[in-house]
Amino acid sequence: MDKKEFILDWIRHAKSDLNTARHMFEDVYPKETEISAWHSQQCAEKALKAFLVANDIDPPKIHNLDELDKLCQNIDAGFSEIWGDCQKLNPYGSAVRYPNELVVDEAIVQAAIKRAQKVYDFCVSRINLLPQEETKA
Repeated sequence: MDKKEFILDWIRHAKSDLNTARHMFEDVYPKETEISAWHSQQCAEKALKAFLVANDIDPPKIHNLDELDKLCQNIDAGFSEIWGDCQKLNPYGSAVRYPNELVVDEAIVQAAIKRAQKVYDFCVSRINLLPQEETKA
């Protein structure tokens, strides 16, 4: 697989997580708040890793969005703009997967999905070799 295809794979997976977060929150009853929050975090993680791959960095096998965003900031200081969003999404990577660890209500999930969209859009905008139609979420 060439570099562009590998980057597009990361983006496709990020987009899939974002779409799943929305679907589980908007179309399923009762709303699946925990899984929607988790997929929101996953979207951001994969978008950040796509940016790293686009810049010839093998993304570390971590889930910490703060650390991933800092790696991206080392390449592009503009990533400081989404650092707060990454911080807010970070707990949804693990805590929501276990009972009684983290309670997420509908307002929290709506905000998480918006943050994931923002991180996704930001990362994709910084990966210049991608055609817009392949990355729209």
